[in-house]
Amino acid sequence: MSEDSTVPPAAWRGFGLLDGVLETLCVGLMLGSAGIAVLQVFCRYVLSAALPWPEEVAIWLFTWAVFLGMALAVGRRSHIAIDLISRHLPPRLRRVHAHMVEAMVAATSVMMVVQGLDFAGRAIQVSPAMQWPLTWLFVSIAAGGVLNLVYLVRPVGGRPSLAGLLCVLAGAAVYLAVRHGAALVWHEAGSATALMAVAFVLVFLEVPIAFALAFGAFAAFAPLGDIMLVIVPQNMASSLNSFTLLAIPFFIMAAAVMNAGGITSRLVDFAITLVGHFRGGLGQANVVTNTLLAGVSGSSTADASAIAKLMVPEMERHGYHRAFGCALTSASSTLANLIPPSLGLIIYAALASVSVGALFVATIIPGLMAAAALIVVVYVVSRVKGFGGNVARASWGTRGDALVKAIPALLLPLLIVGGVRFGVFTATEAGAVAFVYALLCGAFYYRSLSARRFLEAVRESTFDTVVIVVIIAAAAPFAWVLAAEQVPQKIAAALGAYTQSPVLLLLLINLFLLVVGLFMEMIAAMVILVPILVPVVVAAGVDPVQFGIVLVMNLVIGALTPPMGVLVFTTARVGGANVVEVFRAVLPFIAALCAVLLLVTYVPVLTLGPVRWLGP
Repeated sequence: MSEDSTVPPAAWRGFGLLDGVLETLCVGLMLGSAGIAVLQVFCRYVLSAALPWPEEVAIWLFTWAVFLGMALAVGRRSHIAIDLISRHLPPRLRRVHAHMVEAMVAATSVMMVVQGLDFAGRAIQVSPAMQWPLTWLFVSIAAGGVLNLVYLVRPVGGRPSLAGLLCVLAGAAVYLAVRHGAALVWHEAGSATALMAVAFVLVFLEVPIAFALAFGAFAAFAPLGDIMLVIVPQNMASSLNSFTLLAIPFFIMAAAVMNAGGITSRLVDFAITLVGHFRGGLGQANVVTNTLLAGVSGSSTADASAIAKLMVPEMERHGYHRAFGCALTSASSTLANLIPPSLGLIIYAALASVSVGALFVATIIPGLMAAAALIVVVYVVSRVKGFGGNVARASWGTRGDALVKAIPALLLPLLIVGGVRFGVFTATEAGAVAFVYALLCGAFYYRSLSARRFLEAVRESTFDTVVIVVIIAAAAPFAWVLAAEQVPQKIAAALGAYTQSPVLLLLLINLFLLVVGLFMEMIAAMVILVPILVPVVVAAGVDPVQFGIVLVMNLVIGALTPPMGVLVFTTARVGGANVVEVFRAVLPFIAALCAVLLLVTYVPVLTLGPVRWLGP
């Protein structure tokens, strides 16, 4: 961005310094969390003396990283939003719409500052292990809100952002109007209605999901007074007070470091030597690579981007249509959430109070079934269209060499699943161990991971984490209102007629989740729906472990369907293909995944059998 005489150079330097300091701080906090988790594993198993403070300190570092990183994501316009209407607006209306979105971000940020400071001022507790005043943890919400407002008014395009300042003022006005006028429109009895109406209208208008959910909760509490408004920041902070959630940044960092350190490319080479010579061989290698990478990643979006860069150009050079390569990559990347470690299952475990280890074991067979179904589709489509068949069969020596290079990556899934299932370490500690393992492999075994590439990978993964976790934080007060208004119980009562027929109930829920997946990102859908649906299916006699696999499978299929289709958009962008053609090409893969979904839904032994076989 070029400087302009209307903006003092000191202002530019100030914002540049703020960017650099915040980015360095966020990355350092995330690395510190991972280091502390690894320290706990080391002390427990090497020194036989577990420390009392690591979990607590790691959570504090994580919480501050999320709320500080939230402001950087505001400045970079990278928060997750549902793109429904802006693409259809003319340029002038698109600018008006963008300012409206910024005004609502500002309104939510003002709420975070005011209510966050109020909550922090009321906190009198101290942390159990370190005896730190919890005020310093809770004030992170207000700090994030202040920085959000700073980024909204920063200079843009070489001129002071008058539009940004007006958006902030408009946001403050919206905050005051809702704070003091909500009681005139709805009362305490209408909290749930206000919550749903405000939140979903804002989501439809493309306000970032985290801000829409948080402001919806604020609107629901506004008629109830200052004491009840404290519940919004209280729930946002307490939702992150979970050691399990730390598994999310650790596995995302592990995947990013693997990509930067050359582990992913070794898996691709190994997959090609195994199946590259078959009809549609490079397509099958794509599926095999995603299957292998899923065992060490857990992030569908990260896998989709990494494999699209490596495989789509190679497939095109061997005669595959570019759209087909992108469609296959997007469908195969769903395996990252169907094969452990799955970030979707980790989040479900935290929301539904289900064992992460049990979920990891339960999803192995469904994940492998999904991979097999995709391979069948690749073979059939390749036979029809004449793809593949022109790659020479690799010799056994070449295969052996590729296997030796891939062994470190292939051992990691066994380490993660076995360690979590048999209690060697928690899912969060497994993520930290996976991160360190990927770092050591990339730096010393493959010798492809430089310091610069490592820092870039950690930086990218930190902000991928922030935009996911901030939705979870914002959804906590949203879920609190639903629970207080007994919305889950009311939905359960409405579905009560079907609880005597689990077959019909699961069919209706599957159809509902597939529709939800059309419009909502997986994490946002889970934090809203899990508290509602789990009591319903448990009342019908469905095991919550099995339902977790069904729910996650539904929502990752939704990541392949328009208008959201985040995995399709990712691979089309990285692979340089037409999005419409990719959506057409992905239809057979969606059909195959839906067939597997039905089997997983109605044959419980596929999920619960391995859990019973491997014991409690």
